[in-house]
Amino acid sequence: MDVIQAFDRARAAQPGWARTSARRRAAVLLRFHDLLLTRREEILALVRQETGKVRPHAVEEVLAASVVARYYGRRAPHQLRPRRRRGVVPVLTRTTELRHPVGVVGQIVPWNYPLALVVSDALPALAAGNSLVTKPDSRTAGTTRWIRDLMVEAGLPEQAWQLVTGDGPVVGAALVDQADYVCFTGSTRTGREVGRRAGERLVGCSLELGGKNALVVLDDANLERAVEGAVRGCFTSTGQLCMSIERIYAHADVADHFLKAFVDRAGELTLGRDIGPLISADQLAKVEAHVEDAVAKGATVLTGGRSHDLFYEPTVLSGVTPEMRLYAEETFGPVVAVHVFTGDPAHLVNDTAYGLNVSLWTRRPARARGLAARLRTGQVNINEAYGSAFGSVDAPMGGRGDSGVGARHSSEGILRFTEPQTVAEQRLVPMGPFALGPVQFQGERYEELMVRVMRTLKLLRLR
Repeated sequence: MDVIQAFDRARAAQPGWARTSARRRAAVLLRFHDLLLTRREEILALVRQETGKVRPHAVEEVLAASVVARYYGRRAPHQLRPRRRRGVVPVLTRTTELRHPVGVVGQIVPWNYPLALVVSDALPALAAGNSLVTKPDSRTAGTTRWIRDLMVEAGLPEQAWQLVTGDGPVVGAALVDQADYVCFTGSTRTGREVGRRAGERLVGCSLELGGKNALVVLDDANLERAVEGAVRGCFTSTGQLCMSIERIYAHADVADHFLKAFVDRAGELTLGRDIGPLISADQLAKVEAHVEDAVAKGATVLTGGRSHDLFYEPTVLSGVTPEMRLYAEETFGPVVAVHVFTGDPAHLVNDTAYGLNVSLWTRRPARARGLAARLRTGQVNINEAYGSAFGSVDAPMGGRGDSGVGARHSSEGILRFTEPQTVAEQRLVPMGPFALGPVQFQGERYEELMVRVMRTLKLLRLR
């Protein structure tokens, strides 16, 4: 579909959808939630067909999407309601904050999580009263269409959600140039271009980009649990996950035990049953190039390192150093570099341009919380790889540095799709000089009165 036509249709449908009460819009999300779970076999088959995921990894998408639908179905009316704010002078100034939809949201989503990522941004945008134009990756457009059709079945006006497909630099650029707000998930390189184009038009955007995520095994970790967590964190969805672990730091006191168990466990994973294929020959070539470059410069492959058609074995390397591409570039495949550390690991974890996800393993969570506060990353999971933070949708999920701008989930995830409006009503006396009966509050008398008011408000702790 032509992008301009899609926006014309979405823009025509948006006012009527916005006039629908927030509670009725939220009810559509709750019906979608129930339909999604009831018809999960349909979407599981479609996601697996389009992405090659093994079933457990596709199931994660269904569960993540249902959590988002339920959360905003329950919370959106509260998050969008008018809110009383303190006026400049209590009693005399009545101030209310309203939230209005931005209009038509443009959404660009990648192929790696075509269900969870579409739902995570589309549902709050629609719940806020916007219409939506989504550009999925062409390889996973069927999944996006299934989601959109299920929302229509749940009660969304058909024209309120439009889909466009085509070449990213052409169709994606046209979408950014038409949208009232842009929601992008993808590579950091493309995200910079999206942000630039949105900035030139003075429209808002949120960008969820790449990562070079770290997992830290502290010296008191439960090693059995840490090994299983690392396997999930590194190899879920064949490592094609924005929050996937690509760096492991194991404390010297436990490194030998952890690394042996982790390498053995990674070597037990079966291609086709535990690990799906990479999405394309290009992605396979990138993974192979990263590993080959590291090995050529002195790294050691502890397990894996071979491809089988589009499958790539779960791969663990040691001896990865800064001159290797694998050290700092996002690989986006089933490959992880392991390092041994002593002392404080914060500087190692922070030694990256990215800042999306970190996983910490310890028997003393309070210790990990102290470390987490010093890490430059959007999410920290303690004794879990990524699921606790991503699934806790009442908290924001976003990145720092090259990992993006803005956040999805929580109230931030829906309020980004709104424009705030302040309505302030002044009562009894004006804000400027005034007369109260025969008494004139002008000039110095007005100034002295307002100074006393400010001091009184401070003492009363009202401002």
